[in-house]
Amino acid sequence: MKQIMKPLAAALSLVMLFTATSCGQQSAGGGNGGAAPEISGVADQSVQAGTEFDAMAGVTASDAEDGDITAKISITSMPDLSFQNGKTTPADPGDYELTYTVTDAGGQETKAYATLTVTRQTGEAEEFLNMDFETAYTPDGHGWTANVADGVSATGELKDGAYVFDITDPGSGDTDIQLVKSGVALKAADYRVKVWAKSTKDTYAHILANASSGDNLGGAYNVKIGAAIAPLEMNFTSSGETTADLLINLGKITPNPDNASDTTPSDFTVTIDKIEFYEITGEQTLTPVYTASFSDASEAAVNAGDGADASVAVSGGSAVYTINSYAGTDGGVWSIKADLALPGVTVDAGGKYYYRFTAKADGAQTGECLVESSAEADKARANFNSLNLAAGEETVITNTFTAESAVTDPVIRLQIGSAADGVTSNSITITGLEFGKVEGDLNTAKTIDCFGESNTTTPNTDVLWTTYNGTDEDNDQGVGTIWTSDGSLHYRIDQGGSVDWHNKLIFGYSDKPLTLPADSYFTVEITAKASQPISCGFFLNVLGGWDPRISEAIDFTTEEQTFTFTTTDTLIMDMDFEMLFQFGSADTAALGETTIDISNITIYQSSVV
Repeated sequence: MKQIMKPLAAALSLVMLFTATSCGQQSAGGGNGGAAPEISGVADQSVQAGTEFDAMAGVTASDAEDGDITAKISITSMPDLSFQNGKTTPADPGDYELTYTVTDAGGQETKAYATLTVTRQTGEAEEFLNMDFETAYTPDGHGWTANVADGVSATGELKDGAYVFDITDPGSGDTDIQLVKSGVALKAADYRVKVWAKSTKDTYAHILANASSGDNLGGAYNVKIGAAIAPLEMNFTSSGETTADLLINLGKITPNPDNASDTTPSDFTVTIDKIEFYEITGEQTLTPVYTASFSDASEAAVNAGDGADASVAVSGGSAVYTINSYAGTDGGVWSIKADLALPGVTVDAGGKYYYRFTAKADGAQTGECLVESSAEADKARANFNSLNLAAGEETVITNTFTAESAVTDPVIRLQIGSAADGVTSNSITITGLEFGKVEGDLNTAKTIDCFGESNTTTPNTDVLWTTYNGTDEDNDQGVGTIWTSDGSLHYRIDQGGSVDWHNKLIFGYSDKPLTLPADSYFTVEITAKASQPISCGFFLNVLGGWDPRISEAIDFTTEEQTFTFTTTDTLIMDMDFEMLFQFGSADTAALGETTIDISNITIYQSSVV
């Protein structure tokens, strides 16, 4: 990583931001009964204190009867600013609410609104941090080694954020092509191996665990690998302390000797993003503390905001949530909150709990499934999970968790405000809700061997960037990997998640924070493209909580673009940040494999004078 300080073009020392989040128009009737005048070009803006601001730049007014009436526009502000010919020079930093007013000859009046953010005076912007995507980083195989038998036309190597096997000829047996991890320490426990793999042609794998004694501890045979990345799973048990070799055999496999055409193909590529290894010890029991009867209206509730419309009916052992309409463009997954009551339940921080219920949706529905306070929401949240319902199918939703916070008034809250493509209304039926305590000493230790340059589970502290996948925490969706080559950072989403925290590209984390100094504004410049159009949320957020200083949407296309975002508040002290690209959504999940190529991320600092 390199830090370079040099002057930026003077134009960046004065940052003008144009958005349309708070500006709008309203009209009042007049005497002539005609159409009200229209004001165009009003937008939220930002300017430095002590700098002249032209509030009329790009603003016009017109009327069907009177024509161009721009000259009749008057501007007022709260707090007060003095305007001369539409211009003012604000002295004090802060937000100023601007009102544009115009009246036509018939007395009809129209108002438009915008926010002017006045920032503190700064010197010239300087380059604070230029991400180094040129340096070649050695990928970590985590002890996994590719073995190809002599004379077999195939290769296995770490590249493009994965273990990649290019197989021209699979040989004559399954062991001719292998990925092996030797000397894995075991104890008396149950084990599970998940291999996240995909192939350019349908093929097979054998996944084995062989003890150092030569005994086979377990295996999964004739496991299919398809075009979409998916977990290949194998379970085994060790009766005591030993070591074992884990084997993934990709050579010639013919499941049915009587059907020779159903076999390992030739000329194909297998890609393995990560391998997850679970060690499971102890036992546990599930003790229910609440079971819903769904016979009383108090057992379920719904809250719809941002223009959404929803209701709930409870009877006959079910709660039926009816979504008449979803929120508009300003809404999100949080716009509809469907609550399942947990009367008499108290959740203790650090306690282990479980829930299960059955859900069926008329239309596809994704969202979040939370255990949190009915009144305080995320301020007292015990658990965060995802929700993914296919159209017309019953799905058993179950989860075991350790409570992150104490909650005295818990509910299971389904945040379902985002609609799937083509879905404009929906009905979701909930039955069989049970909530209880988990008792016993069952323990699951999980290790993730990811083959990308960095991952939140095994971060490479040589670099600032890492990625988070929803499946890393056993959510149902979200797989991705990152690597650098040819002067760019590449983030490949192999499986898109349904919510925005399922696919995250992160710059700055607990072991490698992005530290920004006090008394400065920061401009982030990003140059990037994608293998297909894809959108994400971009956030410059304070580490350790949710307090984003930049919150924007980015639409990547196949053509390289440069995006520029600037903070509007200074820091009172040096602070650690994370810069987040959050991609997960129903649209992302439907895209399939997508790669985002970032050729430049530069942060500029404008220090307060």
